Amino acid sequence: MTPVEVVQGQVDAYNERDLDRFVDYYGDAIAVYRMPATEPTMVGKTRFAEFYATQRFNRPGLRAEILARIVLGNKVVDHERIFGVQEAPMEIVAVYEVVGEHIDRVWFFPGE
Repeated sequence: MTPVEVVQGQVDAYNERDLDRFVDYYGDAIAVYRMPATEPTMVGKTRFAEFYATQRFNRPGLRAEILARIVLGNKVVDHERIFGVQEAPMEIVAVYEVVGEHIDRVWFFPGE
């Protein structure tokens, strides 16, 4: 799979709330950064799956819309609009680093 196919696959699984398929797109040592933090806010596939099971996939209106995408080598940069987390949709930029067929790191930049 190409980096774009990996990232799009996890977006599709996210929108379908298919936790197992969603998590399968991520590496065992996934590190998630919520910028401007310099240290990851989440490390490891188990913690990652727990977070999405209890903090995201349990929300009925959850879905992501890709507004723009840039690809540079193994990095995929998505401008996303996220529904169902807050009362109003929120926008973020997500930078996914794909190694092999898994996302190894992701950096989330809030819109504000």
